[in-house]
Amino acid sequence: MGTAGLIAALPWAAHGRLPDRLATHWGSGQDTPDGSMPLWAASLFPALIWLALTAIVFVAQRRAGDPARGTTRAWTAAALLSGGILLGGAQASVVRANLDHADWHQARQPTAWIVVTLAGAAVAAGVVGWLVNSRVAVSAAPATQEPSGPVLEIPRGQRLVWFSRITNPWLHLLAAVAGLVAVAALVTLVSGLATAGPLWALLAPFAFTSLAVAGCATVQARASERGLEVAFGPLGWPARRWPAEDIESARAENRTPAQVGGWGYRLRGLGTTVMLRSGECLVIRTRGKGREFAVSIDDAERGAALLNALNMTRPFLRTATVLHGAAHTIPKTTK
Repeated sequence: MGTAGLIAALPWAAHGRLPDRLATHWGSGQDTPDGSMPLWAASLFPALIWLALTAIVFVAQRRAGDPARGTTRAWTAAALLSGGILLGGAQASVVRANLDHADWHQARQPTAWIVVTLAGAAVAAGVVGWLVNSRVAVSAAPATQEPSGPVLEIPRGQRLVWFSRITNPWLHLLAAVAGLVAVAALVTLVSGLATAGPLWALLAPFAFTSLAVAGCATVQARASERGLEVAFGPLGWPARRWPAEDIESARAENRTPAQVGGWGYRLRGLGTTVMLRSGECLVIRTRGKGREFAVSIDDAERGAALLNALNMTRPFLRTATVLHGAAHTIPKTTK
């Protein structure tokens, strides 16, 4: 809704410098416009397109089965990101082309801005697609047994994999708000409604905040014979990896934000902690320097038991069984 509101509000923000009707269409190879819309229609039409796109991708996500849901979420992000860039850039280009003209016939085709918009949408879709294709797919399967201690007994001839994922909706909300401020500043800059100096001062910190917070709002952990992989963000990138031979020990431990210094990616006396909610954390201790890394994740005890078992046996086996495929969202009441 925030993106639709931004797209719809852009022409109204400059209505004092725009003609009664806006040039909205230029024929192929033509510099002069051949189509126009009143201000209200030029404002409402692209916003409705965005809402329709949002509805379509979310319906597709809900219909996806559980095994494909993670990949579907990633492609949903790709569609919304590229669609938002395309529609927002097109709206900014239309406003810029009509700016300070008394009649819509005087507007000239904003070719350069159209090219930049299309390139930005294509690059965004390509980057997200590459990230999705580079992720390791993990099949969802029921757990075969409950570990009774810190070391899991690995059946002979099997390769065990543990997987868990958790998100913090409050951090997602903060990232979305900061992102909308940054996008609003960028669209205003592109459309020429304000000078570049103050807008860059607003754009840079809010864009950085949005990306940094979004990167810590979702965490997924995967333990296998290769070691531990902790991936950040809704697309599972970037990621930190520890080979099995570099992990001295693993354990489950309860920690709170007060103990580690707050939410997100924290560096404190306890070591590095990725804190998304209070409670159970998977903690590993590395060989050599003995540094610790902790991540707040569900089913941490099972993950620690598997890592300890792999550290003792190092099997190289043929068949794979997923120990856990939990993907939990923290309730808003969680403190």
